Amino acid sequence: MNTTPLSPPTLAAQLIALARLPIGWVEHLQPLAQLAARLYIAGVFFRSGRTKIADWDTTLALFENEYHVPLLPPDIAAWMGTGGELGLSVLLALGLAGRFSAAGLSVLNVVAVLSLAEINEAALLGHQFWGSLLLALLLWGPGKLSLDNLVLRWLGLPPRHRT
Repeated sequence: MNTTPLSPPTLAAQLIALARLPIGWVEHLQPLAQLAARLYIAGVFFRSGRTKIADWDTTLALFENEYHVPLLPPDIAAWMGTGGELGLSVLLALGLAGRFSAAGLSVLNVVAVLSLAEINEAALLGHQFWGSLLLALLLWGPGKLSLDNLVLRWLGLPPRHRT
């Protein structure tokens, strides 16, 4: 086999070695990106829940007249949606039951889009962006900077993310 400095095997090995440094930096940023995604999404849903409880009569009127949640009476849908937004967003921010929280908020996100008779393009793009962040958290978990990770370490269990 030819192993001169420009032979394909040697060149490939050199390129791989050269790529390891930036890849390592990107991998070190992953926990921060997961934390940022969790905090951003949690903030969006928590603020939405706080808006609903700030004027409950208006919230109930919206669920009766504007939001057409399938299979649920409007008052139950309002309670469940608001409770989910508030509770799941706190869990997601903490990274506690992170995948469960992301899944629950994903359901709320989809139901919100489906429940509106009309949704403008900007609002739809917002929901799609939130959905993509929630999907990433579902797939890769809440990350190293989460209570899930701390609990696993405390129990002596291996982390569920790549280290």
